[in-house]
Amino acid sequence: MAVKRAGIFKGDDPFEIARLWLAEAETTELNDPNAIALSTVDADGLPNARMVLLKAIEDDAFVFFTNYESAKACELDGAGKAAFVMHWKSLQRQVRVRGLIVRETDEASDAYYNSRALGSRIGAWASQQSRPLASKAALMEAVAKAGVKHGVSPKRPPFWGGYRVLPLEIEFWAAGEFRLHDRFRWRRIDLHAPWEIERLNP
Repeated sequence: MAVKRAGIFKGDDPFEIARLWLAEAETTELNDPNAIALSTVDADGLPNARMVLLKAIEDDAFVFFTNYESAKACELDGAGKAAFVMHWKSLQRQVRVRGLIVRETDEASDAYYNSRALGSRIGAWASQQSRPLASKAALMEAVAKAGVKHGVSPKRPPFWGGYRVLPLEIEFWAAGEFRLHDRFRWRRIDLHAPWEIERLNP
């Protein structure tokens, strides 16, 4: 039986619903409406979480970028799975996603890297993300050296690029009075299966 959905939950495409919610949040959220809390697990199964910036909601994936040698990247590559939540206090809504991980294409990673500010592009070369750092001065020295070496048109570092989260589950949540929240979960058994939608208890 089809689950009745209306208002902000209406639609047949969860990616489009997510894009609409994010677009609304961009007008209400003061800082980084595209921030997500990304969760991974290490080789021992110990969970890890951190904030990253979501850069695209495509027709089949959620996309973000990072250093491929970072702790998060090692955990993403190792498990091949991840989860994240995007929460907007201004709207009292959140989107939860669980799914599979693949690396973004070189072409897409190049395009996004080249769209960044020069300082951010140089910083990607200079930072050995997640590894111990002697001091902030040492980091700034590495940035200066990278700037001299790579100039004003640096190419994307081979150790930096994007990831695509291919969801098997997406949940849309909106706050309700007396904590009687509205929750709709879209779920599929694999990437080629149709979505099944169900309303969840708050």
